Amino acid sequence: MVTADNIVEIRDLSFGYEEAREVLSGINLVIPRGKVVAIMGQSGCGKTTLLRMIAGALRPSKGEVLAFGQRVDRMSQDELYALRRRMSMLFQFGALFTDMSTFDNVAFQMREHTGLDEPLIRDLVLMKLHAVGLRGAAQLMPSELSGGMARRVALARAIALDPELMMYDEPFAGLDPISLGVIGQLVRRLNDALGATSIVVTHDVQESLKIVDYIYFVADGRIVAQGTAEEVRASRAPYVHQFVWGEADGPVPFQYPAADYREDLLGVRAS
Repeated sequence: MVTADNIVEIRDLSFGYEEAREVLSGINLVIPRGKVVAIMGQSGCGKTTLLRMIAGALRPSKGEVLAFGQRVDRMSQDELYALRRRMSMLFQFGALFTDMSTFDNVAFQMREHTGLDEPLIRDLVLMKLHAVGLRGAAQLMPSELSGGMARRVALARAIALDPELMMYDEPFAGLDPISLGVIGQLVRRLNDALGATSIVVTHDVQESLKIVDYIYFVADGRIVAQGTAEEVRASRAPYVHQFVWGEADGPVPFQYPAADYREDLLGVRAS
């Protein structure tokens, strides 16, 4: 049974693309209200697919996806549109509209989905940009922004309508250390200031452990470990230890499966 304390619940979820092998298998997780929860794992393990399930862009082959107490996997298109008004997504590389200024990118949702007049939209846009430290960049075009600045503008746009659920798809990818730290702290501060709930899909361990309340590790389409930041740092589970400390070899091997080395080089079969 769904509780009021959980914004998202996923139960026994499996998913695969047509005849291909399963991408996700037997996934169970909860996202408590007001928390910042990370979903971690190697590239291609199914993290972003989980976000698409929560937003209703994909439907599971098996299992249930619930958001705000409603079965997302059973919703009609109109119901999904209404549900998505309560969510927002920060895409991996920002996905700003390249022919719109910073100001107009942030104002876009307000103009599309509200009846607010322009003076009020102006004030709200400047407030959102101020929250991410870029009020002075309101008239710049995306081509004039650095990578970190573009990510912050995208974040201002994502919070334009004060969503209850924020989803971040690799928010730290490609950022320099300063920008990475700024985005990490903004994720935490904005979540708490807005009274929102956040899901952060990432493989940036060290930055995430500074800001999240709970972590799920995904490998081979399954949740292989979970816990708080402290529990994850102290974990002796081989996969978690390798992932957290960036070890080259372990459960995830350095060498891709191949024939015997001598056989490949010399044509000599191993005895």
